[in-house]
Amino acid sequence: MKWFSPVNETALPERVLKAIHEQEDKTERLIGWIQLGVVSIFGSLYLISPKTFNEDVTFAPVPWALSIYLVLTLIRIVWAYNFHLPDWSLAVSALFDMTLLMVLIWSFHIQYNQPPSFYLKVPTLLYVFIFIAIRALRFEAKFVVIAGLFAALGWGIMIMYVVSVDSMDSMITRDYVHYMTSNSILLGAEFDKIISILVVTLILAVALVRARALLINSVSERQAAQELSRFFSPEVAKKIAHSKDKIMVGSAERREAAIMNLDMRGFTKLAAVESAEVVMGTLAEYQQLCVPIIQKHGGSIDKFMGDGIMATFGASVPSETYAADALRAMDELMNVTAAWQRDNGEEAPLVNGSIAVGPVLFGAVGDDTRLEYTVIGDAVNLSAKLEKHNKDVGARAISDHTTYQRALEQGYQPLLEPKVLEKSQVMGVTEAMDLVVIAN
Repeated sequence: MKWFSPVNETALPERVLKAIHEQEDKTERLIGWIQLGVVSIFGSLYLISPKTFNEDVTFAPVPWALSIYLVLTLIRIVWAYNFHLPDWSLAVSALFDMTLLMVLIWSFHIQYNQPPSFYLKVPTLLYVFIFIAIRALRFEAKFVVIAGLFAALGWGIMIMYVVSVDSMDSMITRDYVHYMTSNSILLGAEFDKIISILVVTLILAVALVRARALLINSVSERQAAQELSRFFSPEVAKKIAHSKDKIMVGSAERREAAIMNLDMRGFTKLAAVESAEVVMGTLAEYQQLCVPIIQKHGGSIDKFMGDGIMATFGASVPSETYAADALRAMDELMNVTAAWQRDNGEEAPLVNGSIAVGPVLFGAVGDDTRLEYTVIGDAVNLSAKLEKHNKDVGARAISDHTTYQRALEQGYQPLLEPKVLEKSQVMGVTEAMDLVVIAN
């Protein structure tokens, strides 16, 4: 059945195949409920509709057929909810559907006490298109083809039965009017039905080949997007996904934002003496501690720089409380990382932090083959310099006085009495500035 799948599914990643199988399982449950709905509708119509056959008839096949189909459908639903239905079971299900329908149609001539050619004119044959269409929900052409072939084969057998019973060919006619007004057989009309079944099957199959290719591409792209989103902050990933136009180098937005920098003091020394497993384990643990706290307070990770973390507040998503959010995040970060450092001793270096606010440009940099969303501005540079200044003043986290005042104006309530370092000279900054110690 490789012809029915233009995409080489065996070459797809395991996670993509798993996602496709999950979609198939959901579809099979849906098909089961649709089949249950169909048999319920037919059963209800049979109960309320006036009967056209003689009440003296002892054999009524419709209730039997509906009952058998109901039982098989319920078994199928239970199976679909507990297991992944194998391909052979779906093929057998299609065979049961068509066999049951053909046996039901065949029985009509017995029920109405007519020659076998009588059943060739019953409208019940149209139900084959319902069963074929149901298979299209699976987005696999092979099951539509299987159902269509079973239907065509079944009707061919029904025609052969009529012809074989009438060994003298007395029922066969070439007169269309006579065919329509009697129990005679017009072979061309019956073959026309088979051709119609096969053509509808072919059209649906071709459509499903294309639809399945789109499904696989869609699932693959969604899985890739989910994986790629792990390399971006949720805000940036959302911005990329919902961008109306192609993201171009140099496109940027001006925002008022707070820039946070975190760094592990002594990490370079630790990396030089410890094994790679210890170093990477420590780094991962540190990042797993800090990132959720930053995000909880509305921050967005801009980048990881070795043991450093640069985060923004109010850049990727505008905020009226960006400074206050950053200070609240820093308070929690300092408490959590201090406890982590105490619990792990020398394997957990002390974490320093800094915050600066100001106007920044938030946009894409790079070239057409490699883009990165980032922030540019004086606040970015100042935050990086303040982080390094922690060591000079013996602090764990500091900000400039302007940032601290902005946070207070936005509703920030400090956990500790602030310590102000007046007219401090920060390396790389021309003028002296007042600093505020957030954590000692």
